[in-house]
Amino acid sequence: MTRHLPVDTQLVAALGEEGAAARRLKEQGFDGAFTFEGGHDVFFPLVTAAREGVGLDLMTNIAVALPRSPVHLAHAAWDLQQLSGGRFRLGLGSQVKAHVTRRYGSRFDPPVGRMREWVRATKAVLDSWADGEPLAYEGTYTSHTLMPPTFRPEPSPHPVPPVLLAALGPRMTAAAGEVADGLLVMPFNSALHVRKRTLPALAEGLAAAGRPPLGGVGDTFEVVAEVIVGCARDERELAQATAGVRRLLAFYASTPAYRPVLDVHGWGELQPELQKLTRTGRWDQLPDAIDDTMLHTLAAVGSPKDVAAEIHARWHGVATRLAFYQPYSAQPDTTGELLAAIRAGGE
Repeated sequence: MTRHLPVDTQLVAALGEEGAAARRLKEQGFDGAFTFEGGHDVFFPLVTAAREGVGLDLMTNIAVALPRSPVHLAHAAWDLQQLSGGRFRLGLGSQVKAHVTRRYGSRFDPPVGRMREWVRATKAVLDSWADGEPLAYEGTYTSHTLMPPTFRPEPSPHPVPPVLLAALGPRMTAAAGEVADGLLVMPFNSALHVRKRTLPALAEGLAAAGRPPLGGVGDTFEVVAEVIVGCARDERELAQATAGVRRLLAFYASTPAYRPVLDVHGWGELQPELQKLTRTGRWDQLPDAIDDTMLHTLAAVGSPKDVAAEIHARWHGVATRLAFYQPYSAQPDTTGELLAAIRAGGE
């Protein structure tokens, strides 16, 4: 990690107010903002934020890829790259099967194979628009071989936006190393899980594609370390931050897809217990299952200096960028102190 590691956070605003929210984030010292697939479309808020012109980097984190055509993804990415002045990153993810098949009504299996092709196809469309060459992507799950001039966007003064892939399991992580421009490291994570599973899988994927290893000569691969943060300057703030972090951690821990993170610490049996609570509507009981050891293992919690030191210890030499999740009403002055401490090298 360097002293000037860019730091992003979630763009939270009412519809139409994203521009003002982006300006506030820039004033706090953030380098970028991202949206996720919640109650609103993942792309639309970034249009308003981009038009504000405050110089924030913008990213989807993530756009659920499989229910969308790679051409749809490419159009959104291309246009946001223009609106933002070349500051957009397209972050893609697979979501879990139930959401893809039951919420979106789309196909999921095999997720790694499909995601590998969706990234390649999206990049093929973008490259075709950039270099004017015929579109010729043919895969097992999606093919794109028609792109008449009428349907090509105007030439752009900006480079093709990078396409990053979110991953937790080793096969999806390796796929990111093979085909994407960067990896979005899932926020429900720990230093041990990253060392034992994420980094080896990523190295395998990079090597399989003949790409430079992380930190090697010619390495341009991005590693966005997503971190759940609970930062406070006094006991009142700490109680609020900790409560929000526990709720988010418990939600993630109840999901089967995230059990591997718990497993490396011997906490795997917690996942089905929490899942039972969600199935019976006892959501308010979930946070009680996250003890202090889990809290500090899976998130960075404490004073600005302590949180910065923890993030530096976990990600020094690996991350090229940070993405904060602050699941509480963070105080701007506290966040400003944290950003300053991170940029001072976690000292």
